[in-house]
Amino acid sequence: MDRRRFLAAAAALAAAGCAGEEFRFEPPPPSRAPDVPYVPTRQDVVEAMLVMAGVTARDTVYDLGCGDGRIVITAARMFGARGVGVDISPDRIAEARYNARAAKVEHLVNFRVENLFETDVSRATVVALYLLPEVNVALRPRLLAQLAPGSRVVSHDFDMGPEWRPEKTQRIGNDWVYFWTVPPRGAS
Repeated sequence: MDRRRFLAAAAALAAAGCAGEEFRFEPPPPSRAPDVPYVPTRQDVVEAMLVMAGVTARDTVYDLGCGDGRIVITAARMFGARGVGVDISPDRIAEARYNARAAKVEHLVNFRVENLFETDVSRATVVALYLLPEVNVALRPRLLAQLAPGSRVVSHDFDMGPEWRPEKTQRIGNDWVYFWTVPPRGAS
């Protein structure tokens, strides 16, 4: 589906109203992400990530490489958390904003076209990732420098390298979820 047809379908759905209907994520239109391929996280894995991170209504969840926005949208729907999704693809951000409206959580979430290596994550209490192993490792110093001690990081399928071992892991079918807590400054 090309972008115009997707946006026209989205507008028609919005005009028809979605009151009382259960929200479901639909397959995304084709897109090309420069550094990390877009592969949506299954909903059961999204929910496991958020539960493992202990997300509550007091949290601000950042999803770096947010794709269609499902992680922050689910955090808002399930837990009342605030969320920020960052993706380098304008098409993914447009889709995430549409999904947030359809899920009626646009007041809790914000989506930005940004490079995840330039994003200020200092306001996050939880950071969610589904990137590539080398991207996680490259991002690790930024997370440790910007996130407050006690902030949580959760990743789908890929860890942070041997220098930062996960505190928890969980297998969900063929997928893995990894969890870390940002240590106090100066701790090793």
